[in-house]
Amino acid sequence: MTSMTVLHGESLLSHRAIGCTDNLPVEDDAALVEQDMPTADPVGRDLLVEVRAVSVNPIDVKQRRSAPTDGFRVLGFDAAGVVRAVGGDARLFEVGDEVMYAGQLNRDGSNQELQLVDERIVGRAPKDLSWAERAALPLTSLTAFEALTDSLGLTEESEGTILVNGATGGVGTAMLQLLEALFPTVTVIATASSAEKADLVRSLGAEHTVDHTGDLAEQVLQVAPGGVDWMFTSKSGGRGSVFADLMKPRGHIVAIDEIEDVADLMALKSKAITWHWESMFVRPLFQTDQEITRQHEILEQVADLADEGRIRPVMEDVLRPISAQTLREAHRRVESGRTVGKIALEGWERDE
Repeated sequence: MTSMTVLHGESLLSHRAIGCTDNLPVEDDAALVEQDMPTADPVGRDLLVEVRAVSVNPIDVKQRRSAPTDGFRVLGFDAAGVVRAVGGDARLFEVGDEVMYAGQLNRDGSNQELQLVDERIVGRAPKDLSWAERAALPLTSLTAFEALTDSLGLTEESEGTILVNGATGGVGTAMLQLLEALFPTVTVIATASSAEKADLVRSLGAEHTVDHTGDLAEQVLQVAPGGVDWMFTSKSGGRGSVFADLMKPRGHIVAIDEIEDVADLMALKSKAITWHWESMFVRPLFQTDQEITRQHEILEQVADLADEGRIRPVMEDVLRPISAQTLREAHRRVESGRTVGKIALEGWERDE
C-alpha cells in the first residue's frame, strides 16, 4: 500500500537531487548541480528509499562524461537508506527497513534524497556498518560475486588458482574477501604495486602477490608454474599476449573494463581461453523475474557475511555531506584512477 511520503516530519512533494545537464569536466562547478525533483509514491514492487549514503564508482564518472546536453540526469548507483514507502506488490521489505542496493542503468540514480528502486535488486543493510560503509558494498560485491559464480563458475568445491588483476580497486577488494569466505580451496594471487598494497591484499585473503607494473607473466608463473585456471581483470588493454602466457589452456578470464583493440585478445585463441564480460546491470535490464531477484539474494548473503565479519568495505574516504561539491570531489578522485577501495558520501545538509 502506498502513502504520502514523510521525511523529517514533513510531507514531501519534491526532494533534492544531484546530477548533470552537460558533459563537463569535473573541475567545472557546473559538472554536477542540484535541482528539486517531484517525489512520487512507489507502485508495483518499487520501494521509496530515503537515501542516507552513496558511493562513487568509475561508471558514475563515465556517465557524467557522456551526459546528454538536453536535460537533467541524476547520477549514482550505490546507496544505503531507509524504506519510507512501498508499492502495492512489494513483499520483501516494509516501511522502516534499512537497505542497500546498486540500482540500475535505465532509472534515475541514487544521488537524491528519495529514490524509487525495485525491491528485487535490494538487500538488507548489515547491522554494524555505518551508512557510508553500507553504501560502499553493493555494486562491487555484486560484480565480484557474479564474476566468480556466473562467469567463472566457481563453487565451494572448486580447486585451482585465480589471479586477481586490479586487486586494490573496489571490485578487487570485494573479490578477495569473497574468495576467502566462500571458495576456501582456491589459491589466490593478487596484484599490488607497493609494499603497502601488498599488505592490504594479503589482509583480505590473497596468498601471493605480484607487481603488475613489472613482468606480470613471469611473476605469476613463478607462483603457478603451469599457469592459472582463472583470472579476474579490471586492467586489460594491450595485455592479451601477457594473459595468454600466464593462463592454463582452456582457462577462463572475466573482465569489467573496456578494450579499445579487441583483436589483442586473439592471443588467447591458441590456448582456447574463454573470455567473459561481467556487468551487474544485466539482470535488472534483461533477465526474468527470478533472475532479477537473484541480486536480492546475493546482497542478503553479502549482508550476512558482513555481519559475521567476513567481508568489509575497503574505504578510501568518507565525505560529508552529500552535495554537488562533495560529489564533484569524489568524481575527481575516482577519475584519477589512483583510489584504493571506495569513496562514499554520507548525510544530507539540512535546511535550518
